[in-house]
Amino acid sequence: MNRPLLVSLVLSLPVSGFEIASDCLQVIVGTTETWQSSHVTLSVYERTSGQSWQQTNGPWKGRCGKKGLAWGLGLHPKPSSSLIKAEGDWRSPAGVFSLGGVWGYEASVKRRPGMKYRQITSRDLWVEDPTSPHYNRHLVLNREPLEPWEKKAQMRQNDYPHSLKLFIAHNTEPKPVPRAGSSIFFHIWRSSGTRPTAGCTTLREINLRSLIAGLDPQKKPVYVLLPLQDYRQLKSAWDLP
Repeated sequence: MNRPLLVSLVLSLPVSGFEIASDCLQVIVGTTETWQSSHVTLSVYERTSGQSWQQTNGPWKGRCGKKGLAWGLGLHPKPSSSLIKAEGDWRSPAGVFSLGGVWGYEASVKRRPGMKYRQITSRDLWVEDPTSPHYNRHLVLNREPLEPWEKKAQMRQNDYPHSLKLFIAHNTEPKPVPRAGSSIFFHIWRSSGTRPTAGCTTLREINLRSLIAGLDPQKKPVYVLLPLQDYRQLKSAWDLP
């Protein structure tokens, strides 16, 4: 019953003139059944220059936004669709995204050389207030949080699902668009995967650790998140696995 909507969302993108960069040699692919699904299947693919994609990790089951997906702001063309990711919409951003660093409560985690890691302290903030000049940015205070907004923005909330996370670069460049969505990460899923998210992509801790350990910054990894039907339609044009 959602087929006309699905087709219109794909056609809202200029599929020509865009493809995965030739120096991108590693891709995390996430596919859902529909734009409304909160269940995602995740796999990692790699290629050497000029060669075809080969699956190297996964597949893993994961969860995404409670209300499904909406087009995000990433590396892909800006869509004309009305279904665009917005702050507080309970949707995960769809499209192609670069990846930021790894964040966690531990002093260190297993990762490839060059993959940035920051141990989260009580002074680390991620701002989700769309009226703030620091919207969708990481801040580090030179003191303990005092103001209510600072405490709300603390990244360390003694919350197990957020004890390890990998940043998905939605709505970051050249400057975050107010109300277009913030704080999008891979992180550990809640309640053994029985709960969807507010917009992040979640998976089992063992699988998240495997994902992080295998990512190679030298291979310019990206995350592709799309409904399966849309992925198949865009696969060739965008040079996807």
